[in-house]
Amino acid sequence: MSAEESFADAHKGEVVASIAYVNGRRDREVPIDEVGQHISRYNSQAQGQPPGMLWIGLRNPTPELLARVTGELGACGKNQEEMLEPHRRPKIIDYGNMVLIVTITVEVEAERPIFGETQLLIGDGFLVTVRRGATAAHSPLRERLEASPDLLKRGSDYVASEVLDWLVDRYVAAAGKIESVVEGAEQKLLIRGAKDSDIRRLYRQRRDLLRIHTVVSPMAEICRRLARVEMSAVDEHARPYFGEVADRVLRVDELFNALRESLAFAFEASLMIGQAAQNDTTRKLASWAAILAVPTAIAGIYGMNFEFMPELKSPWGYPVTLGVIVSVCSVLYWRFRKSGWL
Repeated sequence: MSAEESFADAHKGEVVASIAYVNGRRDREVPIDEVGQHISRYNSQAQGQPPGMLWIGLRNPTPELLARVTGELGACGKNQEEMLEPHRRPKIIDYGNMVLIVTITVEVEAERPIFGETQLLIGDGFLVTVRRGATAAHSPLRERLEASPDLLKRGSDYVASEVLDWLVDRYVAAAGKIESVVEGAEQKLLIRGAKDSDIRRLYRQRRDLLRIHTVVSPMAEICRRLARVEMSAVDEHARPYFGEVADRVLRVDELFNALRESLAFAFEASLMIGQAAQNDTTRKLASWAAILAVPTAIAGIYGMNFEFMPELKSPWGYPVTLGVIVSVCSVLYWRFRKSGWL
């Protein structure tokens, strides 16, 4: 087995696809060791030849494989170093003959967001997509574009806009899952009030939504730059598509912000409900304390054990005293009940 075959077998699971398209239709699969030759032939084609594009998809590639692919495509050293480094925020870098776009993917599992990374390297006649930690594959998008050759033959810059639009679809799907989580949290807070565990969960959910905002919002500016700034790797006819993606990103970001505000409003409403219940309990306790103070005070007076007290010798002293106690307590109870304290 040759060294090239050994290298290809070692990284077989990391290369999802390496397909050459001619005039929007699948032509053939290009091995990694032939990528450089394929691009050289593409660049040496005369004008008037059918448009072609090489789409390479990598999943969790090793540094050796990524360096090999980018080297075959003629990427500079800075470009290779940037693609090898992990990223926590989206970014875009124009290297003249190539444009590198770094996006952060968002998936929701077990009510918690999972962040991944997808890189897009756009060049003349090729597109490289690199996925790290992203669970959703690009196969559905590839199949949809292959079913419409007129879309696929527009070039790598147009396909890159479709990949970004597909990532926005994943943002929308994640927002839908988080929205159901937020609705459940709102119901718990409004029905049973805020407990310690609910407050911790609420803080974690708001923190997750804030992290999602920090990775989604820069995507709008990146797409705006692709739509407005002149770049050699992006054709002027493909720029409006990036503008449409930017508008979608802004709407999705507003949705995530609205969910975060909904959690804040639900927490505030829960606190107000808890305070109202606490005030109601306080009024009831104060009312009963005032009612019970009457027999306590009268019994305290007659319990001082003085010898000379006029009521001690009266046969009606005890019934009259009880009657006064019951009458005063009844009047107080009626007043408190009428005012809504009881």
